[in-house]
Amino acid sequence: MTEQPGYAVTDPATGEVVATYPTATDADVERALAAAQGAVAWGRRGTVAERAALLRRVAALHTERRADLAATITREMGKPLEDAEGEIDFCVDIYTFYADNAESLLADEPIKVGEGSAVVRRRPVGVLLGIMPWNFPAYQVARFAAPNLVAGNTIVLKHAPQCPASAAALEQIFHDAGFPEGAYVNIYATNEQIAGMIADPRVQGVSLTGSERAGAAVAEIAGRHLKKVVLELGGSDPFIVLSSADLDDTVDKAVSARLDNTGQSCNAAKRFIVVEDLYDEFVTKFTERLLASSPAAPLSSQAAADTLARQVDAAVAEGAVHHTAGERQGAYFPAGVLTGLTTDHAVAHQELFGPVAMVFRAADEAEAVDIANDTPYGLGSYLFTTDPDQARRVADHIDAGMVFVNGVGAESAELPFGGVKRSGFGRELGNSGIEEFLNKKLIRTVKP
Repeated sequence: MTEQPGYAVTDPATGEVVATYPTATDADVERALAAAQGAVAWGRRGTVAERAALLRRVAALHTERRADLAATITREMGKPLEDAEGEIDFCVDIYTFYADNAESLLADEPIKVGEGSAVVRRRPVGVLLGIMPWNFPAYQVARFAAPNLVAGNTIVLKHAPQCPASAAALEQIFHDAGFPEGAYVNIYATNEQIAGMIADPRVQGVSLTGSERAGAAVAEIAGRHLKKVVLELGGSDPFIVLSSADLDDTVDKAVSARLDNTGQSCNAAKRFIVVEDLYDEFVTKFTERLLASSPAAPLSSQAAADTLARQVDAAVAEGAVHHTAGERQGAYFPAGVLTGLTTDHAVAHQELFGPVAMVFRAADEAEAVDIANDTPYGLGSYLFTTDPDQARRVADHIDAGMVFVNGVGAESAELPFGGVKRSGFGRELGNSGIEEFLNKKLIRTVKP
């Protein structure tokens, strides 16, 4: 694992370092682990109802502090304020969902046996380590923290180095909500320290949302120490257009799907695959509207914009055509569309993390599915068709953890989120999200 820079708030709009936070010492790491281990008894002895009440208070505090939390997100990673406020609202939904449903989700599961009784009891496993990314500083924490805290696990949370203020604000919320010391601990750790934490016998599991490289490094260390991991990594989600009753509406949804979070979402649509008879009209309208909607917000950093620029330049060097309506300025990157692509282009197998779309022409349904699946990723996907039978058939053939048919922005707290292939494994949110880090203990009783 390569060493990361120190924890600092650098406003991507200006490049100005707004604040710096001291990196944890080894003593800080030990205190964090000891505190989390010390709170394990709280998670094992308390009731689900008690923990759900605390989680409900976390939701209320997110609502009360919405403006400050959203402003912090905008300052740290450049998200438009309205989008940041929406992120906080989604967090409220997640905490509320698990507060409302924890008792049923964690209830004993009786098993019918011939003699006596058997039951599977869902119990916490102990200390978990969460490693979070910068693109959704509050939402990603909610996905990890809500199900695991209500299940009775305790959490040590390592946030992205550019989101230290969000990290501190969220830790304060859990403290103010009444969680005991050690139930949720924020730590500004280095990568070397994280490697040691994964190996520490007190840590029972690790959840990471981030890059393939980070996921592979964490999984390797966890595997050596027999620790379970949940990984939500990159994605290059296809947006497949096979037919449309209203092409203008489909185009509008395509633009929205590409520009979510300024194009910096793992599950944003990135590859647009359109059948022959719709291709020309779709590309004309899509390009016009995407360029007209070019983000007014910067990418998360100048380094992020540099990476995207290198990918676009390499695609053009291979023969792709880059349609854009503006010039890059620092971390600000104008919306763009790459056409003339086939799956032979290197960029077709990469993730573009920013407001640039790739468009592919498909002869028919079969070729569209082939193009969609010709990727190392398998997070989400979008399918547009007016034929219900085709929708069912194609959805079944797409190699992805999620398929959204005729809609975008349809994620919710009760729906499981996760992928396959190099997009990771395991699930967050919904019923599945609370099942990842549990001791599903069998209790079998027979007559004496």
